[in-house]
Amino acid sequence: MNDMPGRRGAGRLYIVATPIGNLKDITFRAIETLNTVDIIAAEDTRHTRKLLSHFQIKSRLVSCHEHNETFRIPMLLERLQSGLSVALVSDAGTPSVSDPGYRLATAAIAEGIRVVPIPGASAAISALSASGLPSDSFFFAGFLPATSSKRRAKLEELSNIPSTLIFYESPRRFSSSLADMLKVLGDRPAVIAREMTKLHEEFLRGSLSELVRSLAGIESLKGEITLLVGPAFPDPCAADDLLEQHILSELEKRDFTVSSLAKELSKAYKMPKNMIYQKILDIKSAMDNTEDNGKGDH
Repeated sequence: MNDMPGRRGAGRLYIVATPIGNLKDITFRAIETLNTVDIIAAEDTRHTRKLLSHFQIKSRLVSCHEHNETFRIPMLLERLQSGLSVALVSDAGTPSVSDPGYRLATAAIAEGIRVVPIPGASAAISALSASGLPSDSFFFAGFLPATSSKRRAKLEELSNIPSTLIFYESPRRFSSSLADMLKVLGDRPAVIAREMTKLHEEFLRGSLSELVRSLAGIESLKGEITLLVGPAFPDPCAADDLLEQHILSELEKRDFTVSSLAKELSKAYKMPKNMIYQKILDIKSAMDNTEDNGKGDH
C-alpha cells in the first residue's frame, strides 16, 4: 500500500468503509486492506464475519464497540504501537460516522499512530445524493434523542441551520420523529430513504406534513432509515412576496396547468408542491373575483 508512514515502528490504523447493503459496493482497496491487516476491529463480529466469509478474508477478527472500548482500545493501541496493523469497520458504511469508532481514531492520533481512511459507502451521503434536496450545504445530525421532549429540544438547536439536515432514525421511531420535526421545523420538504442499495430500496419524498399523513398508522418501516429535511427559506416574508410576484407573472401568460406550474415553482423555491399549488389557486381566485367585480361596474 502506498500510504504515508506514521511514527517509526508503529503500525497503522485503517478506517475501512464497508457496504451499507449491496456487497458489490465494497471497494478493491477495502478488500485488499482487510486481507492484509493483522487485526480487524468490528462493531459486531457476527455481522462482519459474514462479510469476511463472502470475500474469503482470513484476518483475525475482534470486537470493538461502545460496551467494551474501555479495555479494547488500550489493547488495540498496544498492538499498533508494536507495529501491527489494524482495520476498523462498522456494521455498515463508514466507521466513526455516528458510531463510537472515532474514539479509537482519536486515541491513535494522540499516540502519533498513522490513521488511514479507506473510503467507500456512507448512508448519509448516498441518501443526500439521490434526495433532490440542496446538497451544496448540509448538516449531519446522526441519531436524535429517543424521547420526544429531548428530541424537540435538539431540533430547536438545529432549526436555524440554513442547510439540508440529515438524520439516522430507528424504524420504530420514525413516525414520532416526523411529527416532532413538523412541529419544530415547520412544513419543510423532506425525504425518507430506506433499504438503500438493497432489493427494496425506497425514497419517499414530500413535505413533512405530507409524509406524516401518508405514513399515518404505520408504526414501523422495514430497514435502516436515513431522514433528510430541506432548509428553511432564510427570509420567509421575502420568499412569499417573491413567490407571489412570480405566480402573478406566470398567470398573465396563461400558458400552463396549475399542477405543472406548482411543480416548477416547488423546485425553484425549495418549497412543498402542495403549498404552492394552493397559493396559485388562491391568487387565481382573487384575480377572477377582481375581474368579475370590474365587469359589474360598467
